[in-house]
Amino acid sequence: MALTEINFDGVVGPSHNYAGLSLGNLASTRNAGQVSQPRAAALEGVTKMRANLDLGLVQGIFLPHPRPNRAWLTELGTTIDAAGSALAANAMSASAMWAANAATVSPAPDTTDGKCHLTVANLRTMPHRSHEWPATLAQLQLAFDDTGHFVVHAPVPPAFGDEGAANHMRLAPAYGEPGVEIFVYGVSGGAFPTRQHIEASQAIARLHRLDPARTLFAEQSEQAIAAGAFHNDVVAVANGPLLFAHEQAFADRDRLIADCARLVPGFELVEVPAAEVSLADAISSYMFNAQLVSPPHGETTLIVPAEARETPSVWAWLQRHLAGNGPIRRVEVVDVRQSMANGGGPACLRLRVIADPAAVDPRFLVDHARLDRIAEVIERHWPAEIHNDNLQDVTLIHDIETARATLFAALDLGELA
Repeated sequence: MALTEINFDGVVGPSHNYAGLSLGNLASTRNAGQVSQPRAAALEGVTKMRANLDLGLVQGIFLPHPRPNRAWLTELGTTIDAAGSALAANAMSASAMWAANAATVSPAPDTTDGKCHLTVANLRTMPHRSHEWPATLAQLQLAFDDTGHFVVHAPVPPAFGDEGAANHMRLAPAYGEPGVEIFVYGVSGGAFPTRQHIEASQAIARLHRLDPARTLFAEQSEQAIAAGAFHNDVVAVANGPLLFAHEQAFADRDRLIADCARLVPGFELVEVPAAEVSLADAISSYMFNAQLVSPPHGETTLIVPAEARETPSVWAWLQRHLAGNGPIRRVEVVDVRQSMANGGGPACLRLRVIADPAAVDPRFLVDHARLDRIAEVIERHWPAEIHNDNLQDVTLIHDIETARATLFAALDLGELA
């Protein structure tokens, strides 16, 4: 079985809007009430996926959830027409586009049963995300239905918050070799809630049958959460044996680095000092909310949002690192401004799964022709703009539901529609 990393990007849904629902996500709060551009947002995502294909990476997709979530509103005893504006906004959220929060993934080389395990995230901290998991689970169960290769788990009980791969990292000499899995959790975040509970992380490690000797639990620094790093992937990212992190990412930085050096052959740390890039600049630019990838015939590459290039301290640090022939040998810039304005960068938009692509339902994998088909549906059916005070408009809702149904039909995934 040839294991490789597959990046599954969330297709930005036709209800993409700026309701400012995510406490602790500074960009989401700052842009609340602005006019969104769902069509442009979704096409930005398609362009990012095309760039990944051009690098030689294997690319997958997850699809938009039903919006409004009428089933969830029914559970609350209301409808999209009758709901108050705040509840309606929660039911219309397109935040499932951030596939890094879809699940936590442990590849087969790390598990005692030799299967890739995926646990769908419960996302219980924020109302607008707490109702995502059933639709996400349905897609995971279909995409990874080969029981010889995958085990898909239901969410951890909602007493404990779990926000998926955004708080999980893996270090290994190579994708197909046994690795060390790092679960990052929060204890305190000042004025902001901590979203990943250690109890949830520990439960997932047990469910995934991980070796306790090769499983690390690291506390995210309170300073980072309070500064707006609501997920670990805003201040740290790992790939292969390389950890790229801000100096202030972890509460006990020295212990984590020592454990990684002890457990991971060839471990490398690229750490950005606070004196050179402040937490504020790192978070506003999403310097670390980047895709750190290993193209099959290329050099270790960091895929950053355009905002990183536009932040002087960040861009200067990256250029110095490249000039010094550090472990990151190439930086690629992508424009995902519509996602960034709602608080999600390149890393937020994708879930990394190390697996044999032949074991995945091919309808969830894309090439350029399949992306052409997706882009055509988006260009014809996604709304050009959504005003935040228009979320309960009957015509808009009809257009959103029609757009989603058209995409699922075009991709032969009607059983999920």
